Amino acid sequence: MSLLPSLLILGIVALIALQLARSRKSPADKADERAAASRALAIATAVQFVHFSEEWATGFHIRFPDLLGLEPIPLPVFLLFNFAWIAIWIAAIPMLRSALTFGFFAAWFLALAGVLNGIAHPLLALFAGGYFPGLLSSPFIGLAGIYLWRKLDLATSMS
Repeated sequence: MSLLPSLLILGIVALIALQLARSRKSPADKADERAAASRALAIATAVQFVHFSEEWATGFHIRFPDLLGLEPIPLPVFLLFNFAWIAIWIAAIPMLRSALTFGFFAAWFLALAGVLNGIAHPLLALFAGGYFPGLLSSPFIGLAGIYLWRKLDLATSMS
């Protein structure tokens, strides 16, 4: 199944994000930090949209499974998955300001996935022996993930 590697990796990322969202709370006195985190989430979401657009335009849904000897991810599935997450991240922006756990889950997920993308795409390019879909924008989503991570860290504390 062509989706299995992606679902496995992203499932692990989601579990880590859920643990962070549940274990790190944002007290009332961190409203300014939550506002900064929500701005960082908006920036990271925009950068992720650019990254996803590069992946779409250059055939990530075909090339990634092919590296693993799998069939391509159906384009409608690839598009639905990515557009759904972008919608979730947009919806999570005001949730961060309100200190809602789901908003923090979505933001932690993007921070972790962004850093992972920043590392994985250059490695995939090395493995493929040249350009790999998503490579050009991967440093930017990696940096956006680190920036969001830092803002989330400042907006929360261990409970």
